Amino acid sequence: MAKSASLLLLLSILTIAAATTSAARNGGASNFIKSKCSAATYPDLCVQSLSTFASTIQQNPRQLVQTALVVSLSRAQSTRSFVWKMTKFSGLKKREYAALRDCMEEVGDTVDRLSKSVEELKRVSGSKQKDFQWHMSNVETWVSAAMTDENTCSDGFAGSALNGRIKSSIRARIVDVSRVISNALSLINKYAENES
Repeated sequence: MAKSASLLLLLSILTIAAATTSAARNGGASNFIKSKCSAATYPDLCVQSLSTFASTIQQNPRQLVQTALVVSLSRAQSTRSFVWKMTKFSGLKKREYAALRDCMEEVGDTVDRLSKSVEELKRVSGSKQKDFQWHMSNVETWVSAAMTDENTCSDGFAGSALNGRIKSSIRARIVDVSRVISNALSLINKYAENES
């Protein structure tokens, strides 16, 4: 009986120690994310969108950038689906439908560019300095172009003729995606600068 009580006590201590070590690691990762996000365009959104991935990111700058890109891609894909569903609404004005179709094309381009960026960043690992700069230049170019696509989508809803719930719903999604992409681009630029 004394042995089982001792064993139970030892097991409890080991469990607490493991939990404390894991929390300390995640705490370090959270501080790392906050520190890196302080240079982002939208620091609070940066921390909010990346903190849930602290255990994956740890304190790895490349993994931080990779995760920021994947989060941007995921939000862009979600926005593309949202815009596609909006085109199916009955009673759309011709201009609303045209703006939605154009927007869907732009968001589709964003998804393509972010997908390429995610794949290109994977090639950075272990590459030589010259290759590193080439890959990072590609990533920066595609992510910048993805931001332009989002802005072009938003521009399609300019003017008072398209005011209403569709415009405000689309704009809210586009603003969110644009901000997440902008944060990713800030992190990418900083990573490229520090690693070169």
